[in-house]
Amino acid sequence: TCFNAQKHIFVILCLPEYACIHPLSKTLYFKLPGSMVVTWTTFNKTESKVEYGLLGGRLFDMSAKGDAALFVDSGEEMRKMYIHRVTLTDLKPTATYVYHCGSEEGWSDMFSFTALNDSTSFSPRFAVYGDMGNENPQSLARLQKETQLGMYDVILHVGDFAYDMHEDNARVGDEFMRQIQSIAAYVPYMTCPGNHESTYNFSNYRNRFSMPGQTESLWYSWNLGSAHIISLSTEVYFYLEFGQELLFKQYEWLKKDLEEANKPENRAVRPWIITMGHRPMYCSDDDQDDCTKFDSYVRLGLNDTKPPAPGLEDLFYHYGVDVELWAHEHTYERLWPVYGDKVYNGSKEQPYVNPKAPVHIITGSAGCREKTDRFNPNPKEWSAFRSTDYGYTRMQVVNATHLYLEQVSDDQYGKVIDSIWVVKEKHGFSAWF
Repeated sequence: TCFNAQKHIFVILCLPEYACIHPLSKTLYFKLPGSMVVTWTTFNKTESKVEYGLLGGRLFDMSAKGDAALFVDSGEEMRKMYIHRVTLTDLKPTATYVYHCGSEEGWSDMFSFTALNDSTSFSPRFAVYGDMGNENPQSLARLQKETQLGMYDVILHVGDFAYDMHEDNARVGDEFMRQIQSIAAYVPYMTCPGNHESTYNFSNYRNRFSMPGQTESLWYSWNLGSAHIISLSTEVYFYLEFGQELLFKQYEWLKKDLEEANKPENRAVRPWIITMGHRPMYCSDDDQDDCTKFDSYVRLGLNDTKPPAPGLEDLFYHYGVDVELWAHEHTYERLWPVYGDKVYNGSKEQPYVNPKAPVHIITGSAGCREKTDRFNPNPKEWSAFRSTDYGYTRMQVVNATHLYLEQVSDDQYGKVIDSIWVVKEKHGFSAWF
């Protein structure tokens, strides 16, 4: 928790990748590999400073300064808070650093992080989940412990935070950030927006997180090991009142990003393309959500806009996206390789060895006040495994050809209830044939 003389809220790490101007603070951050952004919040204006040093070395022998952006919540009280962002640069890959943040008016507790390995042969380990709230965050304690045991290099939170960050004049958001600090102060906490962030045009989400790029954390991409990872907003298909142009801007950005990632020289070193977005294209839950319908907006687009808005399935298929991570449904579901509502397994015996379509994983059962969902008793043939247990997903991008996924049940005390290896000798559009 980052203190000043009066109030404190939380500390969170995220990965920077690109030189960009942050849209809130208008400050140039040279967000390059070998760096880390530390974000924290105070209720009054103070200096933004991080003091840090190598573990085992002299404490706090380095320091970096940043800026604080005023965030005024749109609730009745119009509560004010200052979001501090400091970028640490020239970090040594795989080295562990100890740090605290704040100012001479007060410092946080001491935390540590390990600078990520910048090698394309690095095998990063992820915890992946969505839909975690303040109330009933059942998986949180296990995730806290496993993070502090060093089991993860990065967290992917696939939308829906706090339930909801804006509630009680954003105090629920404050409390949620305190809750995840025991994870997010130690490893990069990478996010995408969900429907529960939509109030006041996603303002709590856009202000509280510090993802790469210039889109207020709505969509961005980054590289780690042999993977190119894309975070996107599925919400642009559902909240047109906040600007239909966002839908088309994101689509064009996705197309350009995928084109770049598919250049032979890029796909050769980062063959895996992984996407994360909140609302799935497919699911077999017993509700009326978008993914239960054949004409899912996320999958097939919108016909009632001018011009019609394209969906994402054809785009991702055309550019050879390997794995698609989703949440929103408060369940876990693994799909067979699927495209166009049809199964395209690699083979009958080994469906995930050289699959002929992307692999979809839905992991929205981390725990929130809405509890878990129910499944339709008659799923379509693309549904391979389902669980209503609270839990989360682990993923490791092992090397250029092997990626491992497993599902942890918190209800069953951390038991691994599902696992697959995705094996691909070839990546890209041509891999489907």
